[in-house]
Amino acid sequence: MQLKKDKDIKNILIRSTNWVGDAIMTTPAIQAIRQNFPNAKISILAKPWVKDVFAANHCIDHIIVYDSMHRHKGLRGQVRMAKELAEQGLDLAILLQNAFEAAWLAYLARIPRRAGYNTDARSLLLTHSVPLKKETKKIHQVYYYLRMLEGLGLEVDQKPQLFLEPAPDDIAWARKALLPLIPPLKKGDTGGFSDENKLIGINPGAAYGPAKRWLPERFVELARMLTRQADAKVVVFGTNADRKVGEGALATAPERVINMAGKTTLGQAMALMVRCRVFITNDSGLMHVAAALHIPLVAIFGSTNPVTTGPFSDRVVIVRKDIDCSPCLKTVCPADFRCMKEIMPEEIYMATLRMLERYRD
Repeated sequence: MQLKKDKDIKNILIRSTNWVGDAIMTTPAIQAIRQNFPNAKISILAKPWVKDVFAANHCIDHIIVYDSMHRHKGLRGQVRMAKELAEQGLDLAILLQNAFEAAWLAYLARIPRRAGYNTDARSLLLTHSVPLKKETKKIHQVYYYLRMLEGLGLEVDQKPQLFLEPAPDDIAWARKALLPLIPPLKKGDTGGFSDENKLIGINPGAAYGPAKRWLPERFVELARMLTRQADAKVVVFGTNADRKVGEGALATAPERVINMAGKTTLGQAMALMVRCRVFITNDSGLMHVAAALHIPLVAIFGSTNPVTTGPFSDRVVIVRKDIDCSPCLKTVCPADFRCMKEIMPEEIYMATLRMLERYRD
C-alpha cells in the first residue's frame, strides 16, 4: 500500500538503523522523506551510539534516544518507550530498521501509519508494507533504503548523496586535540592549519567480528612506513579494543602519532576525521563516516561485500584479494584468513601515496 502525501501527515517518526555505518547509509533516504513532506515535523528514533550521525542533519527536527540498555531495556522498557512515542502525537512511522521490534514499538505507540519492508514476520503490524525483492538485497544499501521509499510511492533522488556534518563544539575540540601534531599557522592566521601537513587517519577496528579486521601488527607497520618514509602524521582511531595498535604506532614515531582509540565520542571522531588527508580503514562504521565527509579513503575488505556495503564515494580505493571464499560474510574466519593475510602493508602504503597525490586539496 502506498503512502498518500496528504496534509494529515504533519508529524513523522523515522526509526533509525542501529549501527553507525548503516545509519549513515540511510541519510539519502532521510533527505528524500524531508523532500516528500517538506512541512512536517520529522523526528528520528535512534540508539545512543548513532545519535551523533543525525545531530547536525538539517532534515531532522528532533532526536529521540532509544536507550535499550538502560531506561528502555526489556519488555517494560519497550512499553515505556512506546508511551513516550505516543505522547508525540505522531501521524506516520517510517521504519528504516527492518527488525520486528521496530514495527512492534510503532504498533504499541498506536502510530496510525506504519511503513517499512515486510521482513521479520512483521507484516501484520504494518499498515503500509513493501515486499523485499531478492534483487534489492544485491544492491548497495543506500539504494536498499531508497527502494523501500519508492515502494511506498515516495519520490527519491536518482543521484543520492550521503550527508554528515560535525557539530561546531566537536570541531573546536578536534582543533585543540590535534595541536601536538598540527601547530596553528604563524602570526596573523585565521585559526586554520598549515596545508603542508599530511595527516593520515588509521582505523584498525570494526564491529561485527574479527573477520573484518586486517592484522593489527600490519597497521602498526603501516604507521611506521607513513611516518618515516612518507613524512606523514598519523591519528589512530577506534575503540578501547584498538588502543594496542595505537600504542604500537605511537612507539614507532612518538612525535608524529596521536593515539585517539577509545578517547573520543563519535562526534569528536568525525571532527578529527575532517582534518585527515586520507583515511585508512577496515569495513566499519568509521569507513562510512569518512565517505560521508568526502575524505579520500583506502578501504580494506576481506569477509564482507564492497558491492553492497562498500563506501558510497568516488574518492576511494578498495583493497581486497580475489579469494574463492570471499566474501563469506562470517564474523570469524573458519579457514586460514587468507583474504586479510595476503594484503601486505606495502600495498596499503602505495595506495595511500596515490590518494595523497590525487587529492592534494
